[in-house]
Amino acid sequence: MSEHDHHHDHDHDHPRLTDAELRVRALESLLVEKGLVDRPALDALIDLYETKVGPRNGAQVVARAWIDPAYKAWLLRDATAAIAEMGFRGRQGEDMVALENTPGVHNMVVCTLCSCYPWTVLGLPPVWYKSAPYRSRAVIEPRAVLAEFGVVLPEETEVRVWDSTAELRYLVLPMRPEGTAGMDVEQLAELVTRDSMIGTGVARRPGDAS
Repeated sequence: MSEHDHHHDHDHDHPRLTDAELRVRALESLLVEKGLVDRPALDALIDLYETKVGPRNGAQVVARAWIDPAYKAWLLRDATAAIAEMGFRGRQGEDMVALENTPGVHNMVVCTLCSCYPWTVLGLPPVWYKSAPYRSRAVIEPRAVLAEFGVVLPEETEVRVWDSTAELRYLVLPMRPEGTAGMDVEQLAELVTRDSMIGTGVARRPGDAS
C-alpha cells in the first residue's frame, strides 16, 4: 500500500487508448459487423456494470455507514467482512479497505500499475481510471486532478492518494452531505456517486439528486 501527498492533473475526457483497448474495439466492431454481437445489447450490458449494479452496491454500503455508527466502525476496521455481510463479495473484492473522508483529510484511489478496482462495490472501472494520464498524474499532483473533476479542496485539507493493488482494493467513504437528517438508507444511497467512492468526487446534496 502506498500513500502520497502530491498534486496531479489529468485528462479524463479524452484518454489515449492503449493497444489492448484498440484491439478490443476492433474485435467488437468485427463481431458487430458479422452480426455475432448486437451493439445496443453490448452497450446496455457495459452500462449496467459500469454505472448501475456495482456502484449501487457501494452506495448501499456508504449509506448504511452514514446512518449506522456501529456498521461504520466495523467498515473502517474490517471492510472486507462488513461489505461481505451485505452480500457483496467475489472477485476483485476479496481484500478491501475503507477510507473515510473528513474535513481535514480527503482520500482518492488510483492503480498506478494497471487498473485494480473493487468490482463488487463499484462495478467496472471507468475508462479514465485505466488511462495512463490519470494513473501517473494522480500521484504527482492530485489537487489538480480533483479540480478537473470539480472537487476544489481547502488548502488545509490533506490529500492522501492510495495505490490499489491486486492484493488490496479501496472504497472511499465520502462525507455525508448536509441537509440529510431523517433520510433513510435508500434515500441516502441515491446521493452516493461512483466518483465519490473513488475520491474523485463528492456525494450529491439532496437538491442535486436526480
